[in-house]
Parts: sequence; structure tokens; C-alpha cells
Amino acid sequence: MDDDAKKTALRMIPYGIYVATADGGDGMLAAATVNWMTQSSFSPPLIAMGVKTDSGLYAALKKSGKIGVNILGKGQEGLAFAFFRPAEAGEGTINGEPYVPGPATGAPLLTAAHAQLECEVRQIVELGDHHVVVAEVVDASVVRQPEGRPDEAVLEMKNLGEKVFYGG
Repeated sequence: MDDDAKKTALRMIPYGIYVATADGGDGMLAAATVNWMTQSSFSPPLIAMGVKTDSGLYAALKKSGKIGVNILGKGQEGLAFAFFRPAEAGEGTINGEPYVPGPATGAPLLTAAHAQLECEVRQIVELGDHHVVVAEVVDASVVRQPEGRPDEAVLEMKNLGEKVFYGG
């Protein structure tokens, strides 16, 4: 396989940017910027996302079975970059960003996110260095109503700059 062709082709897949959060209990608060997520079922409403297996997020969601998905909007690049590093919990904050426990699952929800999903993990496909987490959406909230198409309001990987890529 041509490694350069593989890298370029995989980088052509568009990605939204989200911050996934989980509370594993006993002070095990975790959050990470994720970019591979999709809705995989309408009924029940399911999402699938790739989560790095050596991350605190992976450990916390496996322990709790709950995950919050914080959907970022255009202009929230700083919020995305805040979760490129391991989570540090403060008084009502994660990496300095305020959060509240979700009403349905208790998963941390970032108050600055444009929309939020609360999910219960249904299955984890354990292949590769990122496992695919399939989770059922049990609650949703829209903090900032998008103007126009909702999918055009989402922060995307390409909005993070010319040198930020995923894939390959």
C-alpha cells in the first residue's frame, strides 16, 4: 500500500469535533476531544464513536456505562483544544470549563457546548487502538439554537487549522 496515498485518502473524510465526557465515580472525571462520531440508528437513537483505548475517557465510560457528548459549534476551537490533553477536574470544571451533571445519566455536560447528548453505552467493539463505542441517546439538549442547517453549525476538524489532521 502506498502510505502517502493512504494518509491523504483517510484525511479526506470530514470530521465534526465533539468533547466526550464521563464520570467513572470516585473522582474519575474524564473528557476528551473526539472527532469520529456518527448516528448509527434512529430507533432506538444510537451513536457510534471511536475512543482511544489508553485514555481516561475510555476507562471512565467503561466503568460507568454512561457518556456525555458535547457538540461544539463554529468558533469554539479553543474549547476543542482544551480537551486535547488529559482532563483535570476542578470545582465544577473540567480543564477550566464549567460543567453540570446531566439530568438523565449524571455524565458531565459542558455548559459552553451548543448541544449535548446523554448516552448509555450499549456495546463496545474492541478492535484497533480506538474501540467503537455504541451508545443509546437517552436525553438531548440544545443550548444554542443553530441558524440554518444544524449540520452546518458544527465545528469541524478543518476549522482547527491547516496543520491539524486526523487519519492516515
